[in-house]
Amino acid sequence: MKTLLSCKSLKTWFPLKKKLFSKETSFVKAVDGVDLELQEGKIISLVGESGSGKSTLGYNLLGLVPITSGELYLNGKQIDIKNMNAWDKYRKDYQIIYQESYSSLNPKNTIYEIISKPLLRHDVVDKKNLEFKVIELLEKVGLNADHLSRYPHAFSGGQRQRINIARTLGLSPKLI
Repeated sequence: MKTLLSCKSLKTWFPLKKKLFSKETSFVKAVDGVDLELQEGKIISLVGESGSGKSTLGYNLLGLVPITSGELYLNGKQIDIKNMNAWDKYRKDYQIIYQESYSSLNPKNTIYEIISKPLLRHDVVDKKNLEFKVIELLEKVGLNADHLSRYPHAFSGGQRQRINIARTLGLSPKLI
């Protein structure tokens, strides 16, 4: 089975403000020494109490939050964790569906714009077939073409989450 993503001793520490007259910096250890391997075709769940670092780890694995130290491998190739641009060529294949459906959708964009932008950016479809592809994705998640020109505020939380899912599925990622 192919390993899509793995990490070794991954750490993400956030510095706290120094106390007055203190020379020491203290840290919040959001992720502290995580080893993980995600294989193609497998489903895993990460469970922990609120504030335990689950989301930070997810953001680390996708290059959305800087990693303090450790090793990260995508498709067997080590990623330079200090270079936030190192993830760029993997963005299409490694995607996230945000938990908070409203804040992850730009309120200034229509649903058509929200779903079509990643498709164009990653050359998934040409402009001629773009609207057809967006409608196809909406239908996959139980919405329809009537929703294309509407804005996120016009949808329920569940519908917004389905829009997020459609946007992600449009890229056919290897890992969500």
